[in-house]
Amino acid sequence: MNAANIAARARCGVAVDVVRETGSTNADLLARAASLAAPLLLVAEHQTAGRGRAGRSWLSSPEGSLTFSLAWRFEGGPQALTGLPLAIGVALAETISALGVQVQLKWPNDVLKDGDKLAGILVETQNAPGGGVWAVIGIGLNLLMPDEMEARLGRSAAGVPWLARMERDTLMAALLDGLAAALREFAARGFGAFSARWNLRHAWQGETVVLLDAGKVVQEGLAAGVDDSGRLLLDTAEGRVPVLAGDVSLRVKA
Repeated sequence: MNAANIAARARCGVAVDVVRETGSTNADLLARAASLAAPLLLVAEHQTAGRGRAGRSWLSSPEGSLTFSLAWRFEGGPQALTGLPLAIGVALAETISALGVQVQLKWPNDVLKDGDKLAGILVETQNAPGGGVWAVIGIGLNLLMPDEMEARLGRSAAGVPWLARMERDTLMAALLDGLAAALREFAARGFGAFSARWNLRHAWQGETVVLLDAGKVVQEGLAAGVDDSGRLLLDTAEGRVPVLAGDVSLRVKA
């Protein structure tokens, strides 16, 4: 991939860096946050130590994945970012759907295709010099999912061969434009501008789900979408319960 090509094809005016290989694009941008003056997209052709939510590893391959992070500065503190991972999910889903692939969303930060994980989102923050906060938004998107990668994952995962055939710089520019537009909208209006759009793509709407913490079931109910704060709404025997993300995992009840 070529940074100049991506920046030229995108309409949002965000600066772009491309590296052949790194451990983690999120870690790299967090290390640079104090010196950043404007948003920056960092794309790695190969990422060797990618991370998911709750410290999990994110496996990727140079030919079969897109791995990138976007640093974006927000006014206020981390509390101003409530619901941001879900808004990012909406932006990814809408961009991917516009490119001809229908996807759905799983709370709090996954994009699914045909029930399997297609993309993951990790948002980390660092205080910005002079006020505000840098959000570093890491995204891993599967394009191809060969059998050997699924074997390493230990579970089925989705790919999008249609997008894999696209020219990579063009695909990356489209994703960047979608993300930049969403981040500007989020800064102005918060997650409330995205909640209905998220719910339209909710993969498990009306399904009986369980919340797990350290492998133990802590809550069970019917998934009823999210509210304007990005909390998952569960309809339980005791009534409707809002759930914050934290470190819990969500599963459809077997």
